[in-house]
Amino acid sequence: MKDELKIFAGNSNYPLAQEICRHLNLPVGELEIMRFANDNLFVQVLENVRERDVFVIQSFTHPVSDHIMELMITLDALRSASAGRITAVIPYYSYARSDKKDAPRISITGRLLADLLHTAGANRVLTMDLHAPQVHGFFSVPVDHLTAIPIISDYVNKNYGLDSAVVVAADAGGAKRVGAIAERLRLPMAIIDKRRKGDQDVHQGFVVGDVKGRTAVVFEDEIATGSTMITTVQTLLEAGAAQVIAGATHAILCGPAVHNLRNAHLQELIVTNTCHVPPEKQFENLTVLSVAPLLAKAIRRIHSGESVGALFT
Repeated sequence: MKDELKIFAGNSNYPLAQEICRHLNLPVGELEIMRFANDNLFVQVLENVRERDVFVIQSFTHPVSDHIMELMITLDALRSASAGRITAVIPYYSYARSDKKDAPRISITGRLLADLLHTAGANRVLTMDLHAPQVHGFFSVPVDHLTAIPIISDYVNKNYGLDSAVVVAADAGGAKRVGAIAERLRLPMAIIDKRRKGDQDVHQGFVVGDVKGRTAVVFEDEIATGSTMITTVQTLLEAGAAQVIAGATHAILCGPAVHNLRNAHLQELIVTNTCHVPPEKQFENLTVLSVAPLLAKAIRRIHSGESVGALFT
């Protein structure tokens, strides 16, 4: 039975789950997810999973707490139904931002959720581009940490002339991630001196590196309100960049993000569908690339016991 693969999905990004299943030539498993009158969640697995290799797809997107509880209850239901192995596929793990105690009397919630996933029944986790890579170490179960860098880099390389381009990190913390893009595209790199005050108040100083007259390629792991990206674009254009292309794995696009980014003088904003981007959040120069083929390959390799590391090339 363990050689039988089953895929289930919560409500956070059902279109992505459907696309993954098309690549695997499998149906999405049947779940009933509903709410009682008292607002309690109810999840029932509607097919036999005994000793099967089961994957559950759920991103931690708005409403985040509801989607987390959906996943936890689904994992517990699958464990109670005697699933052979349960993998939580979390394309966007939002609490990776909560990776350290940087204020008194707070929770390191990224670690708490890692513990809860294990307690609920996850035997392993598959995720993408954690905001803080060290969150990988919070888990007591195996974690496969994929990246969308090759997907976005290859798109940029195919669609833009990069003879006079430079890859830009929006802050020093993103230098390592952006360095991987610069190496892949064989381009020089620049860094912006960023000072953040609070969640949305971002002040940027100067560009370390030469961007004058060049195409600046900016990459972030996620875009929430878009405040950092907007300030980054302004800083680069003021420093003489000819145009700015931006990429991000996770398009959260909350609050005024869509309005602001639409008017941010970006040549193109390239994101992936780890978070569902509904029609009302799409705009003319936004491109959404699919991570479904990559996640499908990873699921197939995990199921068959092959190396997932080969997917990083």
